[in-house]
Amino acid sequence: MAHVEGQQHPIKIYLQIWGWLFVLSTASYLVDYFHVQGYLRWSLIVVLMLLKAGLIVAVFMHMLWERLALMYAILVPPVLVLVFLGIGAFEGDYTFFTRLKFFAAGL
Repeated sequence: MAHVEGQQHPIKIYLQIWGWLFVLSTASYLVDYFHVQGYLRWSLIVVLMLLKAGLIVAVFMHMLWERLALMYAILVPPVLVLVFLGIGAFEGDYTFFTRLKFFAAGL
């Protein structure tokens, strides 16, 4: 039976990613520990969460080594969903403030 060789990545990469995940998780907990409040808190938490998710997807799910077409097929749809959610939020705010302006003027 022939021996099949697969691609092996050095363990150093995985250890570095685990280290970065530990650092990012520690930073996430420090946001709560130092009682950061408001938009800064939520911005920091979301940015740290996205960085951790990106590292996990890129290395542990082997997305870093995939073909560009596969990366686009997996990464573009969630980005488009976020773009459309943002457009909807802006349109909702515009509609809300327009109604406030015209309907509150009659009071």
